[in-house]
Amino acid sequence: MRGLTILAALLAVVASGSAAAAPAVRHVFILMLENQSFHVTFGKNSPAPYLGNTLPAQGALLKQYYGTGHFSLDNYLTLISGQAPNPETQADCPIVSEFRLEQPDLDANGQALGIGCLYPPMVKTVADQLEAAKLTWRGYMEDMGNDPTRESATCGHMPPGAAERTGRATVKDKYAAKHNPFVYFHGIIDDQARCDAHVVNLDRLPADLASLKTTPNYVFITPNLCNDGHDAHCVDGGPGGFQAIDAFLQKWVPLITGSAAFKKDGLLIITFDESDLSGADGSAACCGEQGLPGAPQQAGMNGPGGGLIGAVLLSPFIKPGTVSSEPYNHYSTLRYVEDTFKLPHLGYAGQPGLKVFGPDVFTRTAP
Repeated sequence: MRGLTILAALLAVVASGSAAAAPAVRHVFILMLENQSFHVTFGKNSPAPYLGNTLPAQGALLKQYYGTGHFSLDNYLTLISGQAPNPETQADCPIVSEFRLEQPDLDANGQALGIGCLYPPMVKTVADQLEAAKLTWRGYMEDMGNDPTRESATCGHMPPGAAERTGRATVKDKYAAKHNPFVYFHGIIDDQARCDAHVVNLDRLPADLASLKTTPNYVFITPNLCNDGHDAHCVDGGPGGFQAIDAFLQKWVPLITGSAAFKKDGLLIITFDESDLSGADGSAACCGEQGLPGAPQQAGMNGPGGGLIGAVLLSPFIKPGTVSSEPYNHYSTLRYVEDTFKLPHLGYAGQPGLKVFGPDVFTRTAP
């Protein structure tokens, strides 16, 4: 009888560990910031105390989280498609060029071989996967459509072959398409109604968060060029850099964490696209990151990756003050989302041995 009691206790421990490794997250929120290194953001004298100190104390700090490329756009594309940087996405696509395929099929690692910006329909995204699984998603882009002469308020992008006109902030409109990965896939933009329904202005988020039913399973949030820290000095005279980042997060994080969806089964991931390129970690990589086969330069241009950036994760399944030193990158995040929603792995998210967030992060078994 005592042996059965011990066995039951061991099974309970195993079950508890399994729950910690794979909690029942059903709402993932990804909030993207710009161009800062881990040692500055999360250093002793962080210029963003809310992000650098307050939020890690509420959730988990990932000390070895890396970007996958330089400059911006290639990292965003990695996060939703698993595609590696190519020379045009590394340059943030100043011309919205069609992707020129070197072979008709994806390679063994799910990569489209070639160069260009607008991926053909055969290149899928996590958005395609979610819809196929009858799950919901939305991308929320701050300022998109503020200047309707430049881009629309939904699915805002330049036409194929056109010069990119959204790369610089104006006083009226600080949206940048290069921080909106969804509009670089023909599979999304060619269906106007679908794109309009899913790629919307950030001002739609509060209403969607108002109930569990209206909150998408997958939420991708991009602040404008001031509030994501991209512009050190905002074009309208307001604060930029870390000051703007902290102000933005202080407004939006409580709205997300206070929502019914987050409280029930949510995960908020706050990270950067890439580092600031400075120091030994500026173009570093982890996790066996591979570049695009045949590419003339490395994914990080000066090195194999996008540098050490760090990430903060908040969830009812995370004990406040959790710290992880496990290595992760943007491919890891995509793979985590796919595993969470039982989706196939796209591109380099399917790399053998790639780690996803586990018991080092999810340190609480239930909300």
